[in-house]
Amino acid sequence: MKSLLLTVLLLGLVAVLKAQDVPLDDQEDFSGFWHAKAMVHNGSLPNHKIPTRVFPVRVTSLEEGDLEVTITFWKKHHCHEFKLILKKTEEPGKYTTFHDKRVVHIEQTSVKDHYIFYCEDPNNGKFGMGKLMGRDSEENPEAMEEFVKFIHRMGLREENMFVPENRDECVDDSD
Repeated sequence: MKSLLLTVLLLGLVAVLKAQDVPLDDQEDFSGFWHAKAMVHNGSLPNHKIPTRVFPVRVTSLEEGDLEVTITFWKKHHCHEFKLILKKTEEPGKYTTFHDKRVVHIEQTSVKDHYIFYCEDPNNGKFGMGKLMGRDSEENPEAMEEFVKFIHRMGLREENMFVPENRDECVDDSD
């Protein structure tokens, strides 16, 4: 269960996919804030674990191409923050995290400032979760169309796609 939550958080971070024919610019600076436009899972995420509200993810580029990701999430009426390091591999757009237990792929779409981040388990090579991420929180139908194509290409079901509510900041409340 903890592994599932960490996978959700990790992808709460980064859900950027590259269209098959759009190469990832290895010099891309991912630093800054990213907004989740849509998310998809492989069917293993229970309904009560699907995030209903999400917050911008802060990415900081580190030396040697690694990325520090700060994810803010909502749990039990409170804001929580989680940081993790994505370690760059020799393969462009591929990172590892959680002591190499998870692989995160970052793929560029053909839509400016939109990527798909997706996570898989290297032990079985199965897809876990993906996110369409953008530099702003505005809807983009063209990017969403590419995300749906990604879902089909990965053999996932569209009914496992969801669009969470984007909030600019996390404020604790009691409702």
